[in-house]
Amino acid sequence: MVKTYVLIVTHPGDTHRVAVAVRAMQYVAEVHEVMGPYDIVAEIETDSLQQIPALLADQIRTLEGIQSTTSLVAFPSAGSSLD
Repeated sequence: MVKTYVLIVTHPGDTHRVAVAVRAMQYVAEVHEVMGPYDIVAEIETDSLQQIPALLADQIRTLEGIQSTTSLVAFPSAGSSLD
């Protein structure tokens, strides 16, 4: 399993609506509305690294209200691989 953390900046007033939409997506394990330079942190869990670019480009980044995203792919734990 590959974990990716997506840090999302939304347009003012759109944070909750975007969080709800992201939470409903396949592979999304957790979504948190946060304070600071980012508005939302989403934890994504996929079977392989190859699934992540399409998920980001086709589903998350196309949501209305998103200003920008930053993605962080976590190193696999011992005994697993990124595939």
